[in-house]
Amino acid sequence: MVESRALRRTKRKVTVENLWLYVVSILLERPRYGYELVEEIHRRFGFRPSRITCYVVLYRLEREGLIRSSGATRSGSGGARVYYEVTDLGRREFKAALDYIERLLSAMRSSLSGSEAGQGG
Repeated sequence: MVESRALRRTKRKVTVENLWLYVVSILLERPRYGYELVEEIHRRFGFRPSRITCYVVLYRLEREGLIRSSGATRSGSGGARVYYEVTDLGRREFKAALDYIERLLSAMRSSLSGSEAGQGG
């Protein structure tokens, strides 16, 4: 079945354009570095944001005070890794966003349930 443009657009808006939600949900568990986040998003949620997009989101979240970075540490391959963790503000904003999304989904599901009941199925 071919996806409509509306569905493809929705998937993009819910994933890449709201990447901060996926990043924070993973960072709530423990601090991680950028590439690790990209891989974990792919493993858990089934889409792979580009590394540059992920880093843009990390920098924006840090500027807004939702996450903070720790000093760079050397990895086994010699490169420096910057680890990120969620702040208290980030935790609160994440919860507020989830509450908002849940309210929207609940209202939409109610509409769907009502329309299915009206079909006389």
